[in-house]
Amino acid sequence: MEMLRSEPNFERGFRHLMSQYRERLYWHIRRLVLVHEDADDVLQNTFIKVYRGVLQFEGKSKLYTWLYRIATNEALSYLQSKARHASDSFDESTSSLSNRLKADDWFDGDEIQVKLQKAIAELPEKQRIVFNLRYYEEMPYEEMSTILATSTGALKASFHHAVKKVEAAFRES
Repeated sequence: MEMLRSEPNFERGFRHLMSQYRERLYWHIRRLVLVHEDADDVLQNTFIKVYRGVLQFEGKSKLYTWLYRIATNEALSYLQSKARHASDSFDESTSSLSNRLKADDWFDGDEIQVKLQKAIAELPEKQRIVFNLRYYEEMPYEEMSTILATSTGALKASFHHAVKKVEAAFRES
């Protein structure tokens, strides 16, 4: 972070920050938007926002938490934009999810992974984000609270409901 505060070292510091967090942020975004190309676009937008705003980062939270908040907001903005422009219904888009995942060269999961991703995609937005952060990132509720600006109690309840819905989806299939 110190290299980012020094103008002669800013570019090198930013490249270091990108290399350090690129993969983690990519997978976080990918779990939200599901498709590799979309995740790449959102990741690029995330790093553009970070580049423009890193000097305003005050350090009141961890850098990692700040980056995840930006990535989450960018993914949500992308999904909302995509939903506004979608011509098919939500039911059709979730039913085609398994086909899109199987067609995605970057998806290497088996049938169980497809079922899991479909169950996660059918969760309400907030539950989907909380589930992804807790299940995949093993993020503590306190950090999630900072990223999502929600109480830890509400996050625990969202995760609990999400888990129950995912379990129900597996029982039904």
